[in-house]
Parts: sequence; C-alpha cells; structure tokens
Amino acid sequence: MITLDMMPPLMFGGLVLAMLIGFPVAFTLAALGLAFGFLSIHLGFFDLNFLQAIPGRIFGSVLSNELLLAIPFFTFMGAILERCGLAEDMLDSMGQLFGPIRGGLGYSVIIVGFILGAITGTVAAQVIAMALISMPVMIRYGYNMRYITGVLAASGTITQLVPPSLVLIVLADQLGKSVGDMYLGAWGPSVFQIFLFAGYTFLLSIIKPDHVPAVPKTALTLTGWPLWKKCLLGIIPSAVLIFVVLGTMMLGLATPTEAGAMGAIGAIVLAAIHHKDLSSTGHKMVIIGIVATGIGAIIGMLIGDGTIFKLIFAVVYIAVVWICLEAVRIPDLRDLIKQGYETTMRISTMVVFILIGSTCFSVVFLGVSGGVWLEHMLTSIPGGVWGFLIFINLFIFFLAFFLDFFEIAFIILPMIAPIAQKVLAPVVGPDAALIWFGVMLCVNMQTSFLHPPFGFALFYLRGVAPKEVKSSDIYWGALPWIGLQLIMVAIVIAFPIVVTGLLDKPLDVDLSKVKIEVPQIELPPLDFGQPKN
Repeated sequence: MITLDMMPPLMFGGLVLAMLIGFPVAFTLAALGLAFGFLSIHLGFFDLNFLQAIPGRIFGSVLSNELLLAIPFFTFMGAILERCGLAEDMLDSMGQLFGPIRGGLGYSVIIVGFILGAITGTVAAQVIAMALISMPVMIRYGYNMRYITGVLAASGTITQLVPPSLVLIVLADQLGKSVGDMYLGAWGPSVFQIFLFAGYTFLLSIIKPDHVPAVPKTALTLTGWPLWKKCLLGIIPSAVLIFVVLGTMMLGLATPTEAGAMGAIGAIVLAAIHHKDLSSTGHKMVIIGIVATGIGAIIGMLIGDGTIFKLIFAVVYIAVVWICLEAVRIPDLRDLIKQGYETTMRISTMVVFILIGSTCFSVVFLGVSGGVWLEHMLTSIPGGVWGFLIFINLFIFFLAFFLDFFEIAFIILPMIAPIAQKVLAPVVGPDAALIWFGVMLCVNMQTSFLHPPFGFALFYLRGVAPKEVKSSDIYWGALPWIGLQLIMVAIVIAFPIVVTGLLDKPLDVDLSKVKIEVPQIELPPLDFGQPKN
C-alpha cells in the first residue's frame, strides 16, 4: 500500500527516470503531475477539487506574468545582434589591439565575449560567431588547439551570467525577487569571472608560452588611431545599448519589460548602423539622433521634464523610426528581423510549455506534502548552511549533465527556494538571501554548457570547427574552464559580499524605539445647548 510519505520520493524518482529516458521535458512534467494527481485522488490524499489549482496557477502565475514578457524582447535583441556583424568588427579590432602580446587573441575573445554577453544573452550565437571568426586566426598563429576550443566555448557561456541574461530573468521570477536586484548581484561574479579567465591565460603565457604565442606585428593591418577608432566604433554603440537596457532598469526609469522593448528596438538600430547599405540620409538621422539625445539629456538635468525636453526627444523618436524603416528597406536586415521573430517564437513557446508542465508537477508535489519532505531532507544535511550549499551545488552540477537551465530553473528551483530562504537568511539577511542563492546557481549552471554529455557549447563548437579540430580536443579543452567556473562557485559561496556588495543595504531600525508623534489639534469647545431655531 502506498502511503502519503512515499509519494514525494516516488514523484521525484519518476521525474529523474523520465528525464533519463529523454522524452520532452514539458510533456513529461505534465504527464507525471497528472498521473500522480489522479493516483493521489484514488488513494484519498486529496479530492478532485484540488486539481483546480493547476489551471488557476497557469492562468494566474504563468500566462498573466508580466515579467516573463521580458524574455521575448531580450531573445529578439540577441537574435538580431548575433548576426548583424557587430561581433566580427569587435573581434577583429580587439584581436589586432591585443594580438602583439602573448595570449592576446585569448584576451580579445574573453573581452568580446563579455561585451557580447551584455548585449545578446544567447550562448549559441556567441559561441558560433566567435568560433567562425577567431578559430581560423588562432590556428593560423599557432595557438594550442585545446586552449582555442576551451576559451571559445567558455567565453560563450559568459552570457549566462552577465546581465541582461535570460537566466537571471527566469531566476528572479521563480525566486520572487526583483530583476534589477538580480542583475546587481550578478555584476560582481561576472566581472570576477573575466579576471579568472584572463588570469588563467596570463598564467599559461608564462608557463607554456608556445601555447599562446604573440601575433607578429607585421601581420597587423591596422595600427595607431585607425585601430583605436575601429575599437571605439564597436564598443561605444554597445555601451550605449547596455545603458539603455540595464541603466534605465537599475535607475528605476523602466521595468524589465520596457527595458527589453527598448533593447529590441536598439538592436535593430545597431544592426542598421553597422550595415554597409545604410543610406546617407540614414547616417544623417543617426547623427541627428545622437545630438538630440545629448541635448535632451542636458536639458533634462538642468531644467527638467518640460516642453523643450519633449520636443527634442520627439526628434530622437523620429530618428529611431527612420532608421528602423531603413532596416526594413535593406533585404539582408529584413531577412534578419524575420529570423529574429522565428527564434523568439520558438524559445518563448518552449519556455511557456515548460512552465505549464512544471506547474502541473509542482502543484501535485506540494499537495502530497513534497515541500515538507524536501525541507526535512535538506535541513538535516550535516554542516548547517555550508553543508546545504555544497550539497545543493553538487546536486545542480549533476543535474546540469542532463537538463537545460530552463528545466532546472522551472522544476527544481521552486521546490528548494523556500528552504534556501529559511537557511540562508541568518547569513546575509532575508532580503539578500535568495539573490545570493540565485546568482550562485546561475554561476553553477554555466557549467551545463561545457561538460559532457550535453554540453551544448561543445556541440555548437563541433558544428562550426574545421575538420582538423578533433572532438577530443574540444572536450579536453573545456575541462580547465569548467574548473575555473567551479572555483567561481566556491568564491561566491565563501564570500557572499561578491554578490551582495552592490545591493541596497536593509534599513537597520529598532522597532522598539520607533515613536509616532501625532500633533495635538485644538478643537473648539463642544456646545451641548439647545438647538437654535
């Protein structure tokens, strides 16, 4: 006879077994949830009315969730920027800038990976673009093959952690925290990770200089101001787009959805600016838009939101609309926008179906006291807080061998988030606990793109690498970078300040000493005499 205590481990075991079989996750979750739901009704653990919570949660928490609207916008932004030529220009200019020093091409890949991660948010596009551009150059100048494959794959995964990462948006939604706070918490680890990658390259250039040789100066096509000009033309527009998306959100000027919408339009504008067929009128409109933006910003700071300010920014909007129409006029960009729509539709549909399936599973799991079972199991781990964190991170690292980050975020995170809040609050405070936990898991889930058997970054690399690149070089080349990512996980666990340092400090108020003083108002004396006729 199946008892109530047996249902949570049976559901969890069934989930793991179904995942190993390889059936689509969304349908597996829904099927398992409904199957165990009807079994629980048959065994009398709850009645049929309990399952009404499933459509209620789907329509109330999934389909009407405004935060999830940011996912299509950021996906579209990444789909446009990955093919617009920005990566090629940046890699070429950075490669020539850093090439003459040992490991210079590696540094350029890491830096460009960081910048592209802050404006695209898609691993596949980043790995493929950088591999197609940089791999032949690095092979030509004698870089070690395993270093080449490792740095290209690892630099592509940076986009998972650098805001405006889709992973962080999903984690913020599942943890019930602000996207802006999640982004602030991720900046420290993402920058620290760049230093780790660059430090490994520097160490390799000292220990094994033949693995990362310098590019001969005779091979450079640009030097001096022309080279710096090309670098700045790639970096400055990207920095502006990063500010439009992230700066407005963190300053409280825009919601994540509004920032994503501005990023989508900004991506089209950036793609049009980089295209060789942009008309002379289009170039003039770009200059007019830049000048009007600068003037509007100065007037806004000095005078405020007045009529002149609105008129100047009306000029900016006209310039943006004109450039977008130019993008539609150019056949290449028109096809690019169409591909962006298709990619956005596929990813958004996948996310919604996984959310529907995970809702079916989680409602039934909680209905059979799965939350109580999971809390008892995780809080009884020896080592207290640190034992809990080590176990959870090892568990997520293992799951990442088989599951995508979306699946981990939607299936596992809702189960363990309440427990994490309870366990971690004494260490960093209740406000920062889930931010620290979410960023920590985000760093951990980066490894899912690098380790076998389903390291998607390795698959992307294999798909575009020349025939002389062996699959063994791709897999062995990824191992040191997985180690660096695990070191980053350990740093985030050991030093929470890396995540919480940029967050707003909670107000330290002693409620017992709070006094509320109500001013005394002198009222005229009450007259209880006879009413006057």
